[in-house]
Amino acid sequence: MRYLVWICLLYSTQALAQEPLTLDRCYELATKNYPLIKQRELINKSGAYSVENAAKGYLPQLSFSGQATYQSDVVHFPLPGVPQLSKDQYKVQAEISQTLYDGGSIRYQNELSKAATATQEQQLEVNLYAVKDRVSQLFFGILLSEEQLRQNDLRRTDIESGIHKMQGAVDNGTALRSSADELKAELLNVEQTGTQLTATKNGYMQMLALFINQPVTTLVKPAAINIPTDIKRPELSLYARQQQTYEIQEKQLKSNYLPKISAFVQGGYGRPTYNIVDNSFGVFGMGGLRLSWSLNSLYTLHNNKQTLRINRQDLDVQKETFLFNTRLTLTQQQVNAQQYDDMISQDQQIIALRTSVKNAAVAQLENGVITSHDYISQVNAENQARQNLVLHEIQLLQIQYNSKNTSGN
Repeated sequence: MRYLVWICLLYSTQALAQEPLTLDRCYELATKNYPLIKQRELINKSGAYSVENAAKGYLPQLSFSGQATYQSDVVHFPLPGVPQLSKDQYKVQAEISQTLYDGGSIRYQNELSKAATATQEQQLEVNLYAVKDRVSQLFFGILLSEEQLRQNDLRRTDIESGIHKMQGAVDNGTALRSSADELKAELLNVEQTGTQLTATKNGYMQMLALFINQPVTTLVKPAAINIPTDIKRPELSLYARQQQTYEIQEKQLKSNYLPKISAFVQGGYGRPTYNIVDNSFGVFGMGGLRLSWSLNSLYTLHNNKQTLRINRQDLDVQKETFLFNTRLTLTQQQVNAQQYDDMISQDQQIIALRTSVKNAAVAQLENGVITSHDYISQVNAENQARQNLVLHEIQLLQIQYNSKNTSGN
């Protein structure tokens, strides 16, 4: 039974490793495994601490103080039996205060902490979004290499067929051995091209494997899509988060010049106590409400508001610039996509003509009408036409999905 479990686990692991990978799946895996993703947990922890610290402003505040003074004069009571106060006085006290009203200062500080965390998280999303472009380049690079290898195999088949026919003619004494050797040399060129394409493909696969943290076996060729025009990039959410931060900061300016009300309890030990006719050390205490109202922030209120207004305007300019550049890129991508689409139609016509010429060359070679060099030229011409078609098809797909990433859809 234990061996059966191990076999099932091994089979499941192998099946998972060999599962064909889609482009979206590669995006997902690359984002999860990219080292920068670790910042998300750090941002969340830091944000939680900041929010917790801001909320602690509602808790009772405890403070201690002490002083020892010597005064030039004290109050005198010209009454018999009333002791004279000492000029050296001492006091140690503790105070507990509870904020009752602070004009929203703590609340806005709490909101600012949350907004800062949200902004950092969105900035992380923007940084991670750039990973998609790198993954896309590797993904389509692999697809292109695979298609080029297939076309190279077709070219090999044609050359091998030519060698077979030419070798028969050489054996029959109707063709020179050099003609067969020329075809064999061209076959070696085909093998060399295959070696180069395989090395390129393997390099792309190894780099993509590093991004997604798993072996790359089979890729699913994505379907053609329409180029989107609406923009949903994560940068737009980042601008919105930053704008929200400025709005909270403006509200916080108001809380700076509003009155603050708190309840407090004081207790201490010293000389004199609150009984000013007693010159001995003793315990004293009091409690009540405290009102404080500082208007110093009014001096800078106007300038602070203007600074925030300028910051918001600057953010709007950044957003407009980003949208302009993004639309410009999308327009260029649309033009390129149309160009590739037109070239694909032309490639198909060229391939049909080149294939017809090559098929005729096969018979001509067999009948000794053309040389092996002429046959190789026709085979290479057809192969180049097919390679162009493959290249333009992959380029069209890539630019469609690049446009999808550019627009954020």
